[in-house]
Amino acid sequence: MSQTLRKQAVTAEDVAKRAGVSRAVVSRALSSNGSISPATKEKVLRAAQELGYQVNFLAQGLNRQRSHLIGVIVARIGDPFRSSLLEGLLHEIQRRGYQALVTEITGEQDLVTTLRRFTQFRVSGVIVTSGQPPEAIVNECVSQRIAVVGINRHPDIPLVDFVCSDNVSGARQAAEQLYRSGCRRFGWLNNCGSTWAGIQRGEAFFQALQQLGVDTQQQVRWFDAREEGYDGGFQAAQESDADLPEGIFCANAQLACGFLDGMRQRGKSAPADFHLIGFDNTPQSGQFSYQLTTLHQDVAEIASRALTRLLERAKNPLQPSRVEWVKVKLIHRQTSPQIG
Repeated sequence: MSQTLRKQAVTAEDVAKRAGVSRAVVSRALSSNGSISPATKEKVLRAAQELGYQVNFLAQGLNRQRSHLIGVIVARIGDPFRSSLLEGLLHEIQRRGYQALVTEITGEQDLVTTLRRFTQFRVSGVIVTSGQPPEAIVNECVSQRIAVVGINRHPDIPLVDFVCSDNVSGARQAAEQLYRSGCRRFGWLNNCGSTWAGIQRGEAFFQALQQLGVDTQQQVRWFDAREEGYDGGFQAAQESDADLPEGIFCANAQLACGFLDGMRQRGKSAPADFHLIGFDNTPQSGQFSYQLTTLHQDVAEIASRALTRLLERAKNPLQPSRVEWVKVKLIHRQTSPQIG
């Protein structure tokens, strides 16, 4: 075994001796917690660098009951919007001096297992972007002072904060755009196993059309995609009959892009034969071949608010639940151009 491998790890006590200060001063200098003069901090940092000392955040977590880790739970990471949301969260987590611990889940049992595993890592908080955490598991997190925040989840769990895009406003904007464009027969496209956000968008779309004087029983059709994402939208287009609605709103951008391609294969296009609006404004939406009119979700704002709520709840885990709604904006493109 080489001398390098036999060498013991450098400790904070070694740094203290090298800098000529106490162990407590080293802790304050390296954690930025507590009062310390700039000159002393510089001396400690220089000693740590010379010795090659690295702070063990997991060990700190054992001592403080919390680590610098923030758990992030995702599903279907290949979905463009979910991928962009994860990217925004990772950026914000790192910007605030934390490290992300990301786990992809495939079902509710995965969610339960992951939450329990995160408590073992003593994470500072958990952000749930997929699945609905059971209240009993959330209570376990709260008992260990681990904050939980949900993004675009149904906001009905005590002691959990939620950050959601304003789906109701977005659906209203879509309904008004299609109505102003002259559409009088409407369609709503969603998949069978829709998320809470997708269901909320559909309900708000129907309500907005009713407020515009539309008879939703006679003038609105429901397109129920058997699959999620692009493939679901494509199949829905292929299976629709010749009596196509004039204006169609989709639960997300992937469904919309798939529907647009499916209709193109049948010789129909937007806006010549129908108007189409999606939700998410993923990069694909703006590509030349789609130019999809869609609702834009502000990923950076969602991530920022989620981290703010998480860190505030970590300080006071028993505070009442809060829901923050992030504004969405209609992006006008070719599939339903702006009127006037």
